[in-house]
Amino acid sequence: MQLPSGKKIYFSSDNHLGAPTQELSKPRERKFLNWLDEVKEDAAAIFLLGDLFDFWFEYKHVVPKNQVRVLGKLAEIADSGIPIYFFVGNHDLWMFGYFE
Repeated sequence: MQLPSGKKIYFSSDNHLGAPTQELSKPRERKFLNWLDEVKEDAAAIFLLGDLFDFWFEYKHVVPKNQVRVLGKLAEIADSGIPIYFFVGNHDLWMFGYFE
């Protein structure tokens, strides 16, 4: 893959959002969301390399309520045309297609 001039590929892993509690995770979530806002300006692609969430279990008709801000930001970025590649880790391996 040849990068367009001025574009970069970004990587993030092991954020464990939600740990040890939702309340204590909020500052880390805010930093991650701010980082996503920064990198979307020149990102050619974003790779999320596992354990974005400390626990993810995908239900058929609902999403975990504490992850809505992150899901919304990822949707915004994907909708803008920036590909996001998500590799599941051992804490979020219960993904069954929602992120596709």
